[in-house]
Amino acid sequence: MLPDRRWGFNRKEYNMGLQTDLKRPYEVVVLVHPDTTLEEQKALFKKNKETIASFNGSVYSLETWGKRTLATPIGKLRKAIYFYSIFEANPQAITEIERTMRINDKVLRFMHTKLDERISVAKHAEAFKKGLADSAAREKEREAKAQLRRQAAAQARAEKYDKDDM
Repeated sequence: MLPDRRWGFNRKEYNMGLQTDLKRPYEVVVLVHPDTTLEEQKALFKKNKETIASFNGSVYSLETWGKRTLATPIGKLRKAIYFYSIFEANPQAITEIERTMRINDKVLRFMHTKLDERISVAKHAEAFKKGLADSAAREKEREAKAQLRRQAAAQARAEKYDKDDM
């Protein structure tokens, strides 16, 4: 048996166009330079949207997380503007989008992740938003507990000083 026919198709034919209808769900997080203007941001994502559309894909959502502090500095930058997007596209679209992002000086980092194809894009977005809400609730609860500890410590110090004064 010929190696090209092992799986019932010719690999060259597969790579040359049979997979053009294939659309997979992806998510991407993009970190943009903090000095980027709103027009430059819109131009970047408009170009990405056009690239996705040219490969028969569609953008489901694009969220701006705003300017945030980086965990580790990139060069001398300590802040970046975060964007999160979910879309469906041909795998070839990802290589083109990544190529254009590497060329753009305003893009600091990006990461595309292929999502599970068995779950709809809407469910991915819903699960992601639920995870964000849960994380925010945990952070709020953690902050409330820390505030209570600080108040208890301040009260204990006040009682100690009051007792020392007597």
